[in-house]
Amino acid sequence: MTAAYLHIPFCDHICFYCDFNKVFLEGQPVDEYVDMVIQEMAIMKERHPNEKVETFYIGGGTPTTLTASQMEKLLIGIQTYFPMEKGSEFTVEANPESISFDKFKVLKEYGVNRISMGVQSFNDAILKKIGRIHTSDQVYECVKMAQKAGFDNMSIDLIFRLPTQTLADFSETLDRALELDLPHYSVYSLILENKTIFYNLMRQGKLPLPSEDEEADMYALVMERMAKAGREHYEISNYAKPGYQSQHNLAYWRNENYFGFGAGAHGYIEGKRYSNNGPIQHYLEPLRKKESPILYQKELTPLNVIEEELMLGLRTMKGVNRSHFQQKFNEPVEKYYADEIESLIKRELLMVEDDFLRLTQKGKYLGNEVFQKFLFN
Repeated sequence: MTAAYLHIPFCDHICFYCDFNKVFLEGQPVDEYVDMVIQEMAIMKERHPNEKVETFYIGGGTPTTLTASQMEKLLIGIQTYFPMEKGSEFTVEANPESISFDKFKVLKEYGVNRISMGVQSFNDAILKKIGRIHTSDQVYECVKMAQKAGFDNMSIDLIFRLPTQTLADFSETLDRALELDLPHYSVYSLILENKTIFYNLMRQGKLPLPSEDEEADMYALVMERMAKAGREHYEISNYAKPGYQSQHNLAYWRNENYFGFGAGAHGYIEGKRYSNNGPIQHYLEPLRKKESPILYQKELTPLNVIEEELMLGLRTMKGVNRSHFQQKFNEPVEKYYADEIESLIKRELLMVEDDFLRLTQKGKYLGNEVFQKFLFN
C-alpha cells in the first residue's frame, strides 16, 4: 500500500502551539504554489510510475485557506497524476473559520470523502489563549455544512494539557465533542515544541500548564469516555467507530510507503526517507526548472527499518505482530530486543498476547518511554 500526504503551508493566523511548516497567507504566491505542487506530483509519477496511491491526505498549515478555484485546480492535478479507486480514503483538513459550503462542495465533487477538523477545545476562552480564532459555535456550523455537502466521515482533533485547562473544562469539551457523534476523534496531549510561542512562554515561566497527574487524569478520562461512546481506541491518540479508522495514519504506523508533496513534506518510498525544502521560495525554485524539491534523502539501514517497525507498530493498540515481524525480517523480534522486552514486561508496560507485542494499560501512559527503548544506540 502507498499513501500520499500533500502540505499546504498557508495560515491566516499562527497557533501558539504549532511547529508545522507554515507561513502567513497574505502576500504569498499561492497560485504558483498550487501549480508547483502539481509539477512535483508529475515529477514523482514519472520517477515511480508503478506506485499506486490508496489513501491521500491534504494537511497544513490550513488547506482551507485556498479559494474554491485553487482547491479545484489542485484536486484536478491529484486526479491527473495519482488517481485513486472510488471509495479510497481521501482526507482534507478543514478549519472552522476558513471553510465554506462552496469549498465543501468542490472537495466532495473531486472525490474527497473524509474531513478532519482542527477544533482543539470547545471552551472559547481557552481557544483564545492558544491562538485559535474560531469559536465553538463555528465548529457546529462547520459540521452541519459538511453534512449538508454530503460528508459523513469526519474527525476532529482535540488537545488536552492546555494552559489553565482543568479536568472539568476538558470533561466538558469531551462531552460536546461526543454530542456531535462523529465517527473519529484524535485527542492529543500538548507537546511543547521548540520555536513555538508556547515554548518561549514556558522558558520564561509564563505558561500555567496542568500537572503531570492532571494530564494522566485527562488521558484516563478520554479513554473512558471514548470506550463508553463505542469508539475503539486503536492508536495512542486515536479513537474510531468500527470501520472508520484513519487508513492514512494506519499506513504510517504500519511503516508503509508514502509520498510527501509540498514545502517541508516528508516521504518514504522504496526504503528511502526524504524531505522537501521547507521555505516556500526554496521549494518553488527547483520546480520552476522542472527539478525535484527534495532537500534530503536517506536510505534506511536494515536496523533503522526494524527500529521503526517497533516504534510505529507499538503506537497501535493491536501492537506488533511477532509472526509478521519474523516473516518480514527472517528473525524473531527477540533476537534484537530480548532484554528490552523482558524489562518492559517486568515493569508491566508491555505484554505478549495472541502473538502480538503490545502496550499494557500502564504502558499507554508512558508510551514515549517505551518507544525509546527500541532505538539502537
